[in-house]
Amino acid sequence: MSEKIKEIIETAWDNRELLKSESTRNAVNEVISQLDAGKLRVAEPVAEKWMVNEWIKKAVILYFPMSDMKISEAGPLEFHDKIPLKHNYDTLGVRVVPHAVARYGAYLAPGVIMMPSYVNIGAYVGSNTMVDTWATVGSCAQIGKDVHLSGGVGIGGVLEPVQASPVIIEDGCFIGSRCIVVEGVHIGREAVLGANVVITQSTRIIDVSGTEPVEFKGYVPPQSVVIPGSYSKKFPAGEYQVSCALIIGKRKPSTDLKTSLNNALRDFGLQV
Repeated sequence: MSEKIKEIIETAWDNRELLKSESTRNAVNEVISQLDAGKLRVAEPVAEKWMVNEWIKKAVILYFPMSDMKISEAGPLEFHDKIPLKHNYDTLGVRVVPHAVARYGAYLAPGVIMMPSYVNIGAYVGSNTMVDTWATVGSCAQIGKDVHLSGGVGIGGVLEPVQASPVIIEDGCFIGSRCIVVEGVHIGREAVLGANVVITQSTRIIDVSGTEPVEFKGYVPPQSVVIPGSYSKKFPAGEYQVSCALIIGKRKPSTDLKTSLNNALRDFGLQV
């Protein structure tokens, strides 16, 4: 991507009056087009770390005020929004089941399957990933390849502040039904989250598989098997149970990467 376009975006971010100029509008539209095609990403792995491209997030935010509300129709369905829907799924090699919706500016790689679900602008969904029924992928979330987002999973989105990291789900993860992953939490490759696990930046993620607990915040290590848990916390009104996430072990090499969540948990004598 031209450094000139990046410069235009950064300048317009500080002076919104520039959104009236054709050169600025063309630059913003080009960034969204490249996001839609997967040629740009809001965050990307660089030297085993993830780098957030803040200027691209700025372009996504600038796209909203320069876009007009429009009516679009899909058969009997009517939408009224600033962002058009994605099209040409057959060319993209993506299976989309009614009533799945993805916004323009979200990338869906070949082999992605969208059951009735939602993917927001700026998101990236890798090849052969399943976005199952009523799962949502928030704005700018980064989902790897061969991931299964089970029914009702909520992957949080983030646009502002622009320096905030998006949710990252690395390759091969299995995210169980009704899990919630938000606030830029990073799930390492091939991890398994049992049903109803909720992870925010403040959630205590405790590895209880060894002789002593090991605690993480905002990060689940690769191949971890995670279930919901709780711990006691004292408040002025008394002692109560607070939710946490428990790492009970590692995904075993013998476990097929495409196995069901139940099979992965059975390795540890659990069924969730």
